[in-house]
Amino acid sequence: MLSPSMEDYLEEVYRISAGNTGVRITDIAARLHVRLPSVVKALRRLALEDYVEYGRDSRLTLTPKGHQVGKYLVERNRIITQFLRFLGSSETASREAEAVEHGFSMVTITAIERFVQYMEENPRMRDEYRRFCEDKGTPLPGPSDAFTGGWVQRRARTD
Repeated sequence: MLSPSMEDYLEEVYRISAGNTGVRITDIAARLHVRLPSVVKALRRLALEDYVEYGRDSRLTLTPKGHQVGKYLVERNRIITQFLRFLGSSETASREAEAVEHGFSMVTITAIERFVQYMEENPRMRDEYRRFCEDKGTPLPGPSDAFTGGWVQRRARTD
């Protein structure tokens, strides 16, 4: 099991590699706002646990295991962000998702995913919840802010 810090590194490696660009240590350091020695140390650990292949030529590639886990980490972040946006924290959802994502089990992530999917597929329920929040004095952002297409559908297209 990866620590939250190692998950962050693997998630970023996956994000960079998904852009069809080479993964460089400097890119990871810049995106995570950490120093190069920290990245090297993390990559060595990820390599020892068979998530990445990291050699002296500084080329970094994901192993099949790393690709699978990295994809899960990115999707987990997307699910939580989408859920938080639905709840009304659209301006801070991405930052908050980063803060809480490591604490959720796969069972909870799946439950959140199903809830968001349900709300996407049942606009009447979404509207009722939105009205409920407005009645309580806490209006939510518009539907386009929270529902930009389910990750389930995006995942199906990329698998």
